[in-house]
Amino acid sequence: MDSDEAIRVLVVDGHQTFAELLGHALAGQPDLRCVGHARTGAEALKLSAELVPDVILLDPELSDADGIAIAELIRVRQPDTRVVILTASEEQALVRRATAAGAAGFLSKNGALGDVLNALRTAHGGGMTVSTDILARLLRSTTPVSAPRGGGLTAREDEVLQLMAAGLDARAVARRLGISVHTCRGYQKAVLAKLGAHSQLEAVAIATRRGLVRPDPR
Repeated sequence: MDSDEAIRVLVVDGHQTFAELLGHALAGQPDLRCVGHARTGAEALKLSAELVPDVILLDPELSDADGIAIAELIRVRQPDTRVVILTASEEQALVRRATAAGAAGFLSKNGALGDVLNALRTAHGGGMTVSTDILARLLRSTTPVSAPRGGGLTAREDEVLQLMAAGLDARAVARRLGISVHTCRGYQKAVLAKLGAHSQLEAVAIATRRGLVRPDPR
């Protein structure tokens, strides 16, 4: 693959050695390219604006800022740039905040390198990746509010839910259904409200527990 066509990745991590190892791993992939490394939130914002990467691989535990807040700010300023969270922390509150901020992935640093590389590809393609162990813990810990089995979802809201469960973000869901991103986000908010969820990931977890998620519609 031509280097100009490779997925451009910005690594945001305060640990120099770890970031360098990630950079070397990315360099070994024909379809991925590391375009820079930021060590702080301030550097992340600066380099993201200058380099306009396709995907940012971000450790939320930064020395100068709340990494999730940085991710959310980048997503607002550069909606086409996807953010994948890579962290040593697996707190459920952090997972929920990350997905609510629009993160396209949440992975553990204890996971396999191949999973990280595939998550970057999935994010660039409009999908979402969550480590299976993290998702399993969220499924066990999530207690849905009392509601009808179907959550009172309309047919369209159910379609949106199924695509959310397949890992698609609002833009990808909107393209699939032939609706605007604004309209799609309205449906997503309705789904979250009816399921008593605060993020896409939590909505999928609740829907899975209720048996509302069907086989991957993609």
